[in-house]
Amino acid sequence: MDASRYDETAVLKDGTPVWVRAVRADDKPRLAEAFRHLEATSIYTRFFHHKKGLSDTDLKWATEVDFARDAALVVTIGTPAEEVIIGGGRYAALDDAVPPRSAEVAFLVEEDYHRKGMAGLLLRHLTTIARARGLERFEAEMLPENKGMLNVFARSGLAMEKRHAGDSVHVILSLAAGAA
Repeated sequence: MDASRYDETAVLKDGTPVWVRAVRADDKPRLAEAFRHLEATSIYTRFFHHKKGLSDTDLKWATEVDFARDAALVVTIGTPAEEVIIGGGRYAALDDAVPPRSAEVAFLVEEDYHRKGMAGLLLRHLTTIARARGLERFEAEMLPENKGMLNVFARSGLAMEKRHAGDSVHVILSLAAGAA
């Protein structure tokens, strides 16, 4: 599977039609704009600190992805000529094995689209890509107050292991065949 060409249509729980596709280098301005619309709590929950904006380095990391080891998807609305990014998900390989066995997974969803199934949708798409590439598990580090994401993981159908580690929660999701 060529994740750099990933391109699917989907529908959120409220009936909103969306486009789930691989992030591209030309998404830098769309990502910067999406970030400007996020609330401070969403930014803190995702990055574990406050950020006022995305630097050029942040935008390069977010859009110039090594799709051989990692995968990054965005969810957009609107027409291809005027699409707006409303969320995204990414996994990044955690080991040097070929193929990697484990990857860190993370999501960010614009507040107007919370509780509409977007994080679960992204998790399913990233799981499809990861399994095709031989990944065995996803890992995530999150704040304990991020109940929404913990619920997404718990409802995913993937076997989940959860450990509290200081001020964060470490989650491991098994991608073994037969799980969700």
